[in-house]
Amino acid sequence: MSNPSNHEGHQLSGKQVGVLLFSILIVALCGIVYELIIGTISSYLLGNSVYQFSFTIGFFMFAMGVGSLISKYFNEQYLRNFILVEIAIALVGGVSGILLFMAFPFARILYELVMYSLILVIGALVGMEIPILTTLLSKNKHIKDSIADVMSLDYVGALVGSVSFPLLLLPSLGLIQSSFAIGLINILVAIVNVFVFRSMLPKFRQMMAACLAVLALLIACVLYGSYITRYAEKHLYFDQIIYTKQTPYQKLVFTRSANTREQRLYIDGHIQFSSRDEYRYHEYLVHPLLAVEGSRENILILGGGDGLAAREVLKYQDVNLVHLVDIDPEMVRIGRELPMLRRLNNKSMEDPRLTAFTEDAFSFVNQPGIAYHRVIVDMPDPHNEAINKLYSREFYTMIAKRMAPGGVLVSQSSSPFYTRRVFWCIEETLAQVFDDTLSYHTALPSFGIWGYNMARKGESLPKVFSIEVPTRAITDETMLAALQFDKDMTKVSTPVNSIMEPKLYQLYIEDLRR
Repeated sequence: MSNPSNHEGHQLSGKQVGVLLFSILIVALCGIVYELIIGTISSYLLGNSVYQFSFTIGFFMFAMGVGSLISKYFNEQYLRNFILVEIAIALVGGVSGILLFMAFPFARILYELVMYSLILVIGALVGMEIPILTTLLSKNKHIKDSIADVMSLDYVGALVGSVSFPLLLLPSLGLIQSSFAIGLINILVAIVNVFVFRSMLPKFRQMMAACLAVLALLIACVLYGSYITRYAEKHLYFDQIIYTKQTPYQKLVFTRSANTREQRLYIDGHIQFSSRDEYRYHEYLVHPLLAVEGSRENILILGGGDGLAAREVLKYQDVNLVHLVDIDPEMVRIGRELPMLRRLNNKSMEDPRLTAFTEDAFSFVNQPGIAYHRVIVDMPDPHNEAINKLYSREFYTMIAKRMAPGGVLVSQSSSPFYTRRVFWCIEETLAQVFDDTLSYHTALPSFGIWGYNMARKGESLPKVFSIEVPTRAITDETMLAALQFDKDMTKVSTPVNSIMEPKLYQLYIEDLRR
């Protein structure tokens, strides 16, 4: 009997060529998805998505080059080498998501070590495959044609993977389950190649056994993925998770403390509110705005799908109409239906005066429509470039066009202590658009010192406020005190934030690092 390894020099059949071409497509698809998973998780956990995706893509491409270089030193058992590399990618890439989530609670340096190790290992393994597959295909056709086939299918696979991730994988499976599923696809490709080329492979049985072992591991991970995800989230959030959902827009997690019964909402790993003190945040957000003299018939809330800001607005009997705009339908749904959130928001999302719109706030205010007397900007902190636009001069200009004369706007503006430049950058940007601005702050146990910026169209803002409805925290006197800033929080010089020159989220990242 001849040595199977000697057959690797023989010409391939049409079926075998077809399998290799299909493998190229799948290899590229899986590689780009692993890259997107790592970049997305890092953006969720560390913030600054431009930074995270730039570094992920850069190091991944570098690692692919290193992998291609390393492949020069492989022996000529190309099929064996390709399958071994595919097994390694399936194993490492398949568990990459859970490894990142498990590393994060310990220390940032550990997380970054795991993250960059995964990028370099997966990138190098993907880079090894292309020269191997090109060499195998060159046995049947000219090297130029082989390179053209490999590269064209590689790019098509990358396109399919990059489109499938946000539209299919992330919404339906989430980050951890997606990495398991893509690892499963990788190992199935390896199994198909082992079977099709079994007559050409030395130690065929051992390679099939290795593939089946990895397959069994990844199937178990997929089957128990929900338990694994909950275990990872438990270590990430510490409190009991009572609701979690990955939507096309964000990761929503609602937790409850076993000891204090405190409930918290997290979006993309960032805390949005705590039931212990959310009333303080929302009272200071809403009531000073509505205490300004003038009509408050039509109210616009941008963000606030949890219904908590709406709860405070609807205390005023002369409010006739509330439009709430939140990009995520799931956020609006749980604001209406999640029992604990309904108790917190006093069923505000069911009030007949309120209409919820599930669309991008930027697009909503850029459309013709009714004029609003008060506008509440209750958006997350500007921790990435996508949210940055919702604190930009262009956005405020569009809002001003949708406001009635004398209309008033308030924006949550992060912390004037921890993110001092961010706070005053928002004020400076508002001042570029509106006739008068007013800054104030309060203390929140869950967040520390928190700030707000108010702006008015065509008229001046008052210096004294009279709160007309029942509240738990804010009073006329505490609002007066909220206008005073300690020396370490007073105004500093900042640039104006715009879409063309997005300064705000850069300031946010820099301030937090300090």
